[in-house]
Amino acid sequence: MNWYEKLSKYFPIEEMKSKEHIEALLKEKSDIYHKDEGKNHVLMYAELDDFIFIDYIFVSKDARGEGLGNKLIEKLKKKKKPIILEVEPFNYEDTDSEKRLKFYQREGFKHATSIGYERRSLATNEVNKMEILYWAPSDESEEQVYDAMKKTYEIIHTFKDKELYGDSYQSVDEVLTIDDRDNKSDLFKDLS
Repeated sequence: MNWYEKLSKYFPIEEMKSKEHIEALLKEKSDIYHKDEGKNHVLMYAELDDFIFIDYIFVSKDARGEGLGNKLIEKLKKKKKPIILEVEPFNYEDTDSEKRLKFYQREGFKHATSIGYERRSLATNEVNKMEILYWAPSDESEEQVYDAMKKTYEIIHTFKDKELYGDSYQSVDEVLTIDDRDNKSDLFKDLS
């Protein structure tokens, strides 16, 4: 099974970029967009000057519990930049969502409670809500995480969208919002 098959079997269609999109990023944005692949993992990430965005991280069920996910995250943490990623909201019916969130919580990630993220999938046309998690080595603020997410959306998510999908994604201001942190619950509290 190749790297794209591994990702597309694990991630919902509405979260997946097309293979052509990812390959274009790897080729045309090779200075910032990277693939780390092994027998039991696939890690796709963008590294910019001031942060890292994890686009996809997959660890094979066969290797879970062996510390591979931790090793991949630690490798990125050594770069001493904030690490940002998107996750599906906690779902009591999906045991993987709970395991995923607990993993990131153990790795020291925080839930960006003030950032809202909803975008229409070009694959399914459904609105997809995601939560933003981040690890901040220098106690970066959620406003800095928000700015990094906006940059990620514009550089990575919408890269050649019209050409690759025949349609454009929504504007960044329609997709990402920042508001009063008292209005949202903390994703990690739901796991307690």
